[in-house]
Amino acid sequence: MSNTDVYHNPRCSKSRELVKLLENRNIDFNTILYMEQGLDAEQLSALLRKLGMSARALLRTTESSYKEMNLSNAELSQDALIAALVAEPKLMQRPIVVHGDRAVVARPAEAALDLF
Repeated sequence: MSNTDVYHNPRCSKSRELVKLLENRNIDFNTILYMEQGLDAEQLSALLRKLGMSARALLRTTESSYKEMNLSNAELSQDALIAALVAEPKLMQRPIVVHGDRAVVARPAEAALDLF
């Protein structure tokens, strides 16, 4: 079993680019279809620690649910933003690669190579 996880959304071109890059480099990885499986608050908090970023930084601000949920409100706590990401996984930046205790939002896909 690989110690590399890819949080993948097959409908996202950037996510597909990353998968192709890793496959072309023969890098073994586990695929996490987070849009289907979802993440709970504990899993998301652990992922944010590995990324070294806040929940706010992980938000996709162009999603309609971002506006509908009033997530631009600067007074929202980290826990409130995590709850929003749990409720609406499409709000999460992607793709994300986790290798060991480090992670990166792989935009561009080549950014993931810094983990290896």
